[in-house]
Amino acid sequence: MTAQVINLRSRETQPSLAPMLALTAAGMNSVNSVILDRMQSEIPLIPALAGHLISGGGKRMRPMLTVAAAELCGYQGNRHHKLAAAVEFIHTATLLHDDVVDGSDLRRGKAAANIVFGNPATVLVGDFLFTRAFELMVEDGSLRVLKILSKASSIIAEGEVDQLTAQRKIETSEEHYLQIIGSKTAALFAAATRIAAVVAEKSEAEEQALDAYGRNLGIAFQLVDDAIDYDSEAAESGKDKGDDFREGKMTLPVILAYARGSEEERKFWQEAIAGFRTEDEDLAHAVELINRHKCVEATRERARHFAQRAIDSIAGFPSGEARNAMAEAVEFAVARRY
Repeated sequence: MTAQVINLRSRETQPSLAPMLALTAAGMNSVNSVILDRMQSEIPLIPALAGHLISGGGKRMRPMLTVAAAELCGYQGNRHHKLAAAVEFIHTATLLHDDVVDGSDLRRGKAAANIVFGNPATVLVGDFLFTRAFELMVEDGSLRVLKILSKASSIIAEGEVDQLTAQRKIETSEEHYLQIIGSKTAALFAAATRIAAVVAEKSEAEEQALDAYGRNLGIAFQLVDDAIDYDSEAAESGKDKGDDFREGKMTLPVILAYARGSEEERKFWQEAIAGFRTEDEDLAHAVELINRHKCVEATRERARHFAQRAIDSIAGFPSGEARNAMAEAVEFAVARRY
């Protein structure tokens, strides 16, 4: 593969997902049909609960990336439609389980499934969606695809456990934090793009390039998510503002604020992350400290670094609509305020 540099661009208007949506519209119609068909069950609670989240307004970024990467590879078949649906089922299952673990009240701006249907049903329907995902992988018949997606599922679970063990530990390092989000978020982004190269029978170099694109985009995406939780100027993100703070999660804005803070500020963070300072006024003080030390800006700057790496990863593919849309999708991910 030969490559050219594709820089993050300064735009007169904000970057948009519109090119990606246009590129993947036909493919995503097929993916959505698979999702709707495979979430059905003779047990009425299963499609009701699954549909509560699946139809809840998410962008379906991960399956969209599978479809876009297939376009980038020039793939003319339709195997990737079922695999993209499998990717979305894996993602949805992890969200259902996450909401139970975190005790979340909101997801995408409405009551989380565990609040509406209860924890036991939410966990079990998450398990159902995992099994549906693996059924779709087996139907595809590629052991390589099965290995990539099953490995990603394992890494996601490890990342979630790693995050749980790091919760309320003020000594969590930036390196450890990046390791956590590389597992719990970026692994599925990487797998979603990589499998497109596999079904398109592309070279190992092209497969690795799409893996790197997805992985770096996933890290950038999560960095921005974590910045938004403390961004006093950001729009509501569809979850309870300050969830990360109250749950004692050591995300990068907190890690940086603690590292840059005075002795008095560090004492506040020690108490807050330990769970002793969780009131609204404590959250407001946390946001003030993070603003004081420009930690949201620093987190977004790191996100832009990984975004540039994602864009550079696909520079060896032919220029055109697909590559441009995938590059702008990265720009959108790091520029968003919600």
